[in-house]
Amino acid sequence: MKYNQLGKTGYEISAISFGASSLGGVFHEIDEHKAIEAVHVALELGINYFDVAPAYGGTKAETVLGQALNGIPRGSYYLSTKVGKNTASDGYGVDSFDYSSEGIRKSLDESAKRIGVDYFDIVHLHDIEYNNRVNTESALNEGMKTLFALKQEGRIGAVGIGMYPVDLWERVIQEGMIDVGLSHNLCCLNDTRLLPLLKQASSKGIGLINASPFASGLLTSRGAPGWHPATPAQRSIFEKAATYCLAHGVEIEKLAIQFSSQHPDLITTMFSSSNPETVRRNIEWCSMPIDEILLADVLKILAPVSNQNWNY
Repeated sequence: MKYNQLGKTGYEISAISFGASSLGGVFHEIDEHKAIEAVHVALELGINYFDVAPAYGGTKAETVLGQALNGIPRGSYYLSTKVGKNTASDGYGVDSFDYSSEGIRKSLDESAKRIGVDYFDIVHLHDIEYNNRVNTESALNEGMKTLFALKQEGRIGAVGIGMYPVDLWERVIQEGMIDVGLSHNLCCLNDTRLLPLLKQASSKGIGLINASPFASGLLTSRGAPGWHPATPAQRSIFEKAATYCLAHGVEIEKLAIQFSSQHPDLITTMFSSSNPETVRRNIEWCSMPIDEILLADVLKILAPVSNQNWNY
């Protein structure tokens, strides 16, 4: 496993990192014992950065991740969670948002208790663009001030944001608001809008994390979950790409994670899985050379949905 500096944090994080959304069952039902094993396999194979959020599965992901990390020396991994967004206890209800100082501190205390830690290396403001951006300014004002206060108090190590819109990333990076950023669905087979942001972020000392190499399930044989905003016509294009890959003896997941992890300017690429064998497979694939001919063909198939802006 290769390790890279994450911006100005001083953290040396693995080039492949683990997103715990799958542990909350947000893509499909999970076997918790296997999910815990998946985390252990990730650690065994050199992954040292784990990200989670209370919104994943209505706190389930944090609970399962906490069980998996129980007994693992705290200094052997980096851990981030998110604040500001919560999901109903069944994991599929209506989200609620609270970027107030009181709300953030309460959320962080509850996350720490669920996971069984007293310190987070990074805390991200979560999905500040949701609900037509009605919460964006409060998040970037009171929310951001609260996170920097928590950093000053020694409760957290670095301040971040986890979000999607490119224009907000441009603003946040230009103003140097954060230490770390977690972007999703912006460096994958169907979208490369993260790449121009990498050098901008690096010049400001901001470490950008690349998440969702499988485009939230679109770039998988299974396909995206029902909540994904892609239309049936758009989904059919991704299905065509997956079928084309299989006809050439390759799963689209392999091509997707290779494409999303092998750009030289990337610090880390984060995937999520609750299956230990999938974790092993993904890490192995990342070290293999990509099939450039197949890649070119698949990019042509995906051209109609290239850089599509999804309404999450």
